[in-house]
Amino acid sequence: MSNTIAVLGGTGNEGPGLALRWAKSGQYKVIIGSRQAEKGQRVAAELNEKLGQDVIQGMANEDAARAADLCVLTVPYNAQGPTLTALQGLLQGKILVDVTVPLKPPKVSHVNVPPGGSAGLEAQAILGEDVRVVSAFQNVGAAHLAEDDNHIDCDVLICGDDKEAKAEVIALAEAAGLRGIDAGPLKNSVVVEGLTAVLIGINIRHKVKGSGIKITGI
Repeated sequence: MSNTIAVLGGTGNEGPGLALRWAKSGQYKVIIGSRQAEKGQRVAAELNEKLGQDVIQGMANEDAARAADLCVLTVPYNAQGPTLTALQGLLQGKILVDVTVPLKPPKVSHVNVPPGGSAGLEAQAILGEDVRVVSAFQNVGAAHLAEDDNHIDCDVLICGDDKEAKAEVIALAEAAGLRGIDAGPLKNSVVVEGLTAVLIGINIRHKVKGSGIKITGI
């Protein structure tokens, strides 16, 4: 099991909430990565203040990827390719959890299928077969991740081609107060990513902050 997690591009919307929850669980060492080390350190300090203890580190993305056993990418789609290309060598042999959603502004409530089939598949193509890419956490609202409640009433659909890697990400979901569900191979990530656009539209029409999904019958 991976002990040190680097949240790459972790200073945006999703990253800080996930990092805070994983650190709070006490199960992982957590690093916030950013293009600028100072920004990563600043966000880490803010999260440590919330936790009441100095447990989250802030680093440049390169240093964070080098120090971690497992990396989580939480950047906008237009930054996914450049970020992974720059970190490709540092991610070899590791698990990369891709949280990217290929939204196409300004119509972010419309499903957009990228040229590579899905953001998860494009990440795998960039990184190569020696990186186990798992697609997850796209359908959880950042507002819920930032809440103090330990449990979030939302499921995480987890797609990947490596069973052991998916099991680790299911454990990550549980540590964050969510239920992780194996949703099949990485190519299924096109559906999970597309659900984010659907949920954004639901949020707009029903004036809610973060609608989510629940799988029944399990």
